[in-house]
Amino acid sequence: MWYFARALWVNAAKNGKLLGLWNRPAAFMSTLLINQPQYTWLKELGLREENEGVYNGSWGGQGEVITTYCPANNEPIARVRQASVADYEETIKKAREAWKVWADIPAPKRGEIVRQIGDALREKIQVLGNLVSLEMGKILVEGVGEVQEYVDICDYAVGLSRMIGGPILPSERPGHALIEQWNPVGLVGIITAFNFPVAVYGWNNAIAMITGNVCLWKGAPTTSLVSVAVTKIIAKVLEDNKLPGAICSLTCGGADIGTAMAKDERVNLLSFTGSTQVGKQVALMVQERFGRSLLELGGNNAIIAFEDADLSLVVPSALFAAVGTAGQRCTTARRLFLHENIHDDVVNRLKKAYAQIRVGNPWDPNVLYGPLHTKQSVSMFLGAVEEAKKEGGTVVYGGKVMDRPGNYVEPTIVTGLAHDASIAHTETFAPILYVFKFKTEEEVFAWNNEVKQGLSSSIFTKDLGRIFRWLGPKGSDCGIVNVNIPTSGAEIGGAFGGEKHTGGGRESGSDAWKQYMRRSTCTINYSKDLPLAQGIKFQ
Repeated sequence: MWYFARALWVNAAKNGKLLGLWNRPAAFMSTLLINQPQYTWLKELGLREENEGVYNGSWGGQGEVITTYCPANNEPIARVRQASVADYEETIKKAREAWKVWADIPAPKRGEIVRQIGDALREKIQVLGNLVSLEMGKILVEGVGEVQEYVDICDYAVGLSRMIGGPILPSERPGHALIEQWNPVGLVGIITAFNFPVAVYGWNNAIAMITGNVCLWKGAPTTSLVSVAVTKIIAKVLEDNKLPGAICSLTCGGADIGTAMAKDERVNLLSFTGSTQVGKQVALMVQERFGRSLLELGGNNAIIAFEDADLSLVVPSALFAAVGTAGQRCTTARRLFLHENIHDDVVNRLKKAYAQIRVGNPWDPNVLYGPLHTKQSVSMFLGAVEEAKKEGGTVVYGGKVMDRPGNYVEPTIVTGLAHDASIAHTETFAPILYVFKFKTEEEVFAWNNEVKQGLSSSIFTKDLGRIFRWLGPKGSDCGIVNVNIPTSGAEIGGAFGGEKHTGGGRESGSDAWKQYMRRSTCTINYSKDLPLAQGIKFQ
């Protein structure tokens, strides 16, 4: 199981990136970025040369020591000691005990704790955004914006803590009340991906907490410093309120910890964000024990621009959706369908826009485009470009690795592929945009839906009838269906998630809180009689 994650770890080990105490070079400590003067701000987050990656009320960790690297220059930042299986077992037990305390606290009081977490994040928003930029590789404005998402969902959750509940339903029997009771599931396991190392945890954590659950987090190994820094902020809030730290536990780790979470019946709900390939394995393991999973998996998102589209909206939308976060969002636009009458014009405009993208160190506030997260991502980018050429595509912009330190590739536009080309139906986590011509609404709606994923989609048009056909049962089959905006950049107030191979999970706003609770239908007889449902007589 977890072949993809294991493969990355094996490759990292071969490249010397997975180092234990017994084989760390003597000069290793002096080469860490955290020890260089320009990175002393990392210590404002409580980080140091070697960080403990397990938190369950106290910090520890007895597993492998890994090093995290800056994608902009591939230099080592700091080290994290991950969780062993024994650490995981201890943390699960402490989290279950902490739930007994947390579940007894009224929901509005739980909301107050979440409010304090949001305020604590606000105080550290800039420095934490800097860390996201340094360790993940996204540009600074996106790094800060990601922390802002966590702050926003905390604000949202505070209000929600006074609103969650079920309806009182009409009973067909006199002297009876029919109600829905919602209770927390218990322990929510949260496995997050590298591309949103703060926000996705925040979506899950804030809502899970106000609904009465405790959380156990395993972030991506390559963004372990972010996981540690965020947990330190939360731990301080819990400590100040004299609450068990294990309410928000952390076990940094690899495939062994993820597999343990998926198979563990004590994990009442497992939220997993990652690739469809790994997510399928997670779903099977959870389903084998009849557990509950919340899956946020791959996307192969399309923008459709009709002949009547406002091109002053189309071009910047396609640019941001395809190039933002260097194409590493699950909502990244990977397919662009252009009506045949505007195809050439839009492609030319896009090429000019791509040429103006400011590339550089992601923490430079003037930069719009940073590196891919790992060297493996660069290899996948190159493989996808070559495959697109083999299948008949023409690279009209980009397609190469940039000649500079770090994992930089050129944002790429490919035209000339068939709409059903294999590579166009494959999610490549890189800034490659496949552009297609279409003639009719009917065919392009079908092309949007023909991929296995069903996360995000968007059309650009002024035709009101077409807009509502797009939103209707014969329109987009995605979980996010937009009009005249990009495929990426979702707000926290709506439920986030997708259909088909995207997994069907919903996080963040709307009624996504129901994912973190169990529902009981309760019939209460307050009369002196015992009428049976459906008028049955049993005498």
